[in-house]
Amino acid sequence: MPITEKSKVAAVQMATGPNVNANLIEVERLIREAAETGAGLVVLPENFAFMGRREHDLLALVEADGDGPLQGFLTTTAARYGVWLIGGTVPIRAADHTRRARAACLVIDDQGERVARYDKMHLFDVALPGADELYNESAIIEPGDRVVVCDSPFGRLGVMVCYDLRFPELTRAMLDQGLEILAMPAAFTALTGKAHWETLVRARAIENLAYVIAAAQGGYHINGRETHGHSMIVDPWGAILAQVPRGTGSICCPIDRAYQASVRASFPTLTHRRLHCAV
Repeated sequence: MPITEKSKVAAVQMATGPNVNANLIEVERLIREAAETGAGLVVLPENFAFMGRREHDLLALVEADGDGPLQGFLTTTAARYGVWLIGGTVPIRAADHTRRARAACLVIDDQGERVARYDKMHLFDVALPGADELYNESAIIEPGDRVVVCDSPFGRLGVMVCYDLRFPELTRAMLDQGLEILAMPAAFTALTGKAHWETLVRARAIENLAYVIAAAQGGYHINGRETHGHSMIVDPWGAILAQVPRGTGSICCPIDRAYQASVRASFPTLTHRRLHCAV
C-alpha cells in the first residue's frame, strides 16, 4: 500500500464464541469486507478467535511465539488481502505456560510479516460495583511489561488492549516514542462500556492529539457474558468518525495525517507538557 497523507483504516466488531473455526471464518469475512472498502489497516477485537465457556479454556489454545494456527491465520490473511492487521489478542506461551498465557496483540504488515508484538499490560481483576460480575484475568494471563510503538504507513503506531485504556500514563509513554495513531482491541463489559467506553476512547485521542481505532467485542456470548460493542474510529480532536453500535460489522474511514499535523501545530498541548513518563 502506498504511503499517503490520507489512508483508510478499519475496526472489526463481533461477538466471539468457543468455536475457533467459526470465529475465524467470520473474522476473515469482516477483514475482506474492510479491505474491499479500501482499508489498509484493520484492527481486530480482543479475543477475536475464542471466548470459551470458562476462562481457563483459553489455555488449550496457547501457542509458542511465532508458531501456531492463530498466528498463521493472521499472517496469511494479512498477505491475502494486502492489509496491515492488528491481531486482537492471541494466547502466547508465558513463563509458567501450564497456568497462564500472554495476551499478545500482533502487528502484521501487508506482506504477512510480523512487525511488532504487544503483551497486554494491565489485567482486569475487578468486581463490578452494583452487579454480580467478578473478573480475575490475572489467573490465566501473565502481564506484559513493554510499551510498543512501531513505524507504519499510517504513522507511528501504538498498541494497547482493553483495560489498558484506563491508564493514560501508557499512552503518554507511547507519545514519548512518537505516537500518532493508536490501535486498541477490546472486550469491554456491557456495564463498564455503557459508563466509560466512549469517554475513555475519546479522551485518549484528545489528550494525545492522536487517531484512535478501537475495535470491540459487541453482543451476547455463549458463556453468558455481554460486551458493549460501539467500536469506533476517533480523530485527534475527539470527533467520532465512524462507529458500530452493536453486533457484528466493520467500519472504515480515512485518516488525514496532514490534518493531524495542523491540529498539533495550532493547538500545541503536546509541546506544553511539563511532566514525562519514565519507562
